Amino acid sequence: MPVTAIVGANWGDEGKGKITDALAGGSRYVVRFQGGGNAGHTIINDYGKIALHLLPSGVCRPGTVNVIGPGVAFDMGDFFTELDNLVRKGVPAPDIRLSERAQLVLSYHRLFDGLEEERLGERQFGSTKKGIAPFYADKYLKLGIQVADLFDKERLLERLKAALEAKNVLLRHLYGKPEVDAGKLAEELLEQAERLKPFVCNTTELLQDAWRRGESILVEGQLGALRDPDHGIYPYSTSSSTLAGFATVGAGLPPYAINRVVAVTKAYSSCVGTGPFVTELHGDEAEELRKRGGDAGEYGVVTGRPRRVGWFDAVATRYGCMVQGATEVALTNLDVLAYLDEIPLCVGYRTAFGEVTRQFPANGILESAQPVLETMPGWRTDITGVRSFDELPKEAQAYVLRLEELIGVGIRQVSVGPRREQLFER
Repeated sequence: MPVTAIVGANWGDEGKGKITDALAGGSRYVVRFQGGGNAGHTIINDYGKIALHLLPSGVCRPGTVNVIGPGVAFDMGDFFTELDNLVRKGVPAPDIRLSERAQLVLSYHRLFDGLEEERLGERQFGSTKKGIAPFYADKYLKLGIQVADLFDKERLLERLKAALEAKNVLLRHLYGKPEVDAGKLAEELLEQAERLKPFVCNTTELLQDAWRRGESILVEGQLGALRDPDHGIYPYSTSSSTLAGFATVGAGLPPYAINRVVAVTKAYSSCVGTGPFVTELHGDEAEELRKRGGDAGEYGVVTGRPRRVGWFDAVATRYGCMVQGATEVALTNLDVLAYLDEIPLCVGYRTAFGEVTRQFPANGILESAQPVLETMPGWRTDITGVRSFDELPKEAQAYVLRLEELIGVGIRQVSVGPRREQLFER
C-alpha cells in the first residue's frame, strides 16, 4: 500500500488538518514528520472544534496509530496540554507513539526566540515565539537534546551544560538577562519524562515494519511549500523543510515509499506571518474575506493573529505544487467565495521591470511584483450542502476547472465547509 503525504501548496493555513482528518479514516498510521508547535491544524468533528499543534490529525480516529517522528521539534509542555484538551472534549485516549530520536524544544529556546524578535524590532521575522528557530539552530550545531536523553540523568545534565555554555554568555552580555541553571532545568525535565515514557519507542522500526506489511500510512506536513527554507520565501520561512520530499526523512521511511502527494490549497490565499504576498488585500475588502473565511474566520491557530488574505495566486500555487511533487490537489474553502459577484484570481506577476512572468521568483523580484488578475463570475449561492462536483453551480465548477488548468495538477478533493462530511471527491 502506498504512503500518502498531505502537504501545503502555499504559506500554510491551507486546511491540511481537515484533509488529514478526513483521509485518516482509511489509514492505520498518521505521522507528523517536521515542524513543532509553531503552527496548528484545526479539525471539526463530533467532538467539536479541535486545534492541534504537535499531535497528528488522526487522533480523533479510533484504531489509528498517531506517530510523532524524529524530524519533529517536540515540546513536552505543548504535548501534554493538547492531550489534556482531548480528554476534556471527550475524545477517547488516542494511540500515540513518539520517536526516541525526536529532539526537545526547551524553555531556553522559547526564551531566545522572544528575546531575538524583541532585539530585531522592525526587522523581526514574525516568529510565533515557540522556540522553533533556536531549536533548529541547536539541532544543526549538534547541541540538541533527544527524547532518549530524558531517561539518562547524567547524559541529560551533560548535554544541557554543553548547550547552555554559550547561551548563558549571550543572556548575560547581549540580552542582560539571568543565566539558565542546567541542574534545575534537568530536574524539571526528568519529572516530566515520567509521564512521557509510555509513548516513547523506536518509531522508525515501527513505520518501516508497517510499510513492509502494506499497511496504510499518512504523513502530515506543517505549514506549506512557500515557507520551506530552501524553496520558499527565505528568510521569511520556517526552519525545517515543509516538502513531501523531506517526509521520508522526518518520518523514517524509504525515499521511494511515498507515491501519492496531496497538496492542499484554499480557493483564495491566506497566511500568517511576514514576507512577500503578492495578492494581499487590505482594508474593508480584506476584512470581509477574512471574517467569512472558515469556521471562525481567518485567524492564526497558534497566535490568534489576523491572517493576511488575498485572491487565489495561481503563480505561487503552481510553484508550490511543483516543488511538493503533487500528484493531486485538495481545494478547501470554496464555499467562502459565495458572497462575490465576480472573483479575481492572479494568473501572473508584473515585475518592477515591466515584464509579466508566470514563474515564482526569488524574493528580490517577488517583493516588488504586482498581480496580473483576471475575473470569473461568482455563484452567489450557499454551496455548503453540496456533496458532489456536479451539484455545484456552473460558475463554481468553472472556477475550479480554471484553477486546475492554471496550476497544472488535478483537483481531486473539494471542500465546501469545515466538517468532514463537507468534502467530496471528483
